[in-house]
Amino acid sequence: MNPPSKAHPEKTHVGPKETGGMAGAVRTPANAHLGVDVPRAFDSQGSIGKQFSAEGKIGGVAQSIGGPLKEDGLVGRQFTDQGIVGGSVQKILGGQKRTIS
Repeated sequence: MNPPSKAHPEKTHVGPKETGGMAGAVRTPANAHLGVDVPRAFDSQGSIGKQFSAEGKIGGVAQSIGGPLKEDGLVGRQFTDQGIVGGSVQKILGGQKRTIS
């Protein structure tokens, strides 16, 4: 049997792989969430922040009570992501984060 040629290292067991050799580069259900941008918890789209929207659990209760607590009411509009309270939380604790890749 002839030894592998040094001119074609990709044909040997020690040469570089055609895919680049990175096992993590292949997306599977187990690693699909890694290396992607996701909203932080307090972001308006995050797991906690979205509860304060009109469709969320906390914001939905305020919508059903109505009056000043509604999304466009005197108090409720302060909790939107453009309001004083919600906007401050969005600016300080919101945004995107990159998951570990």
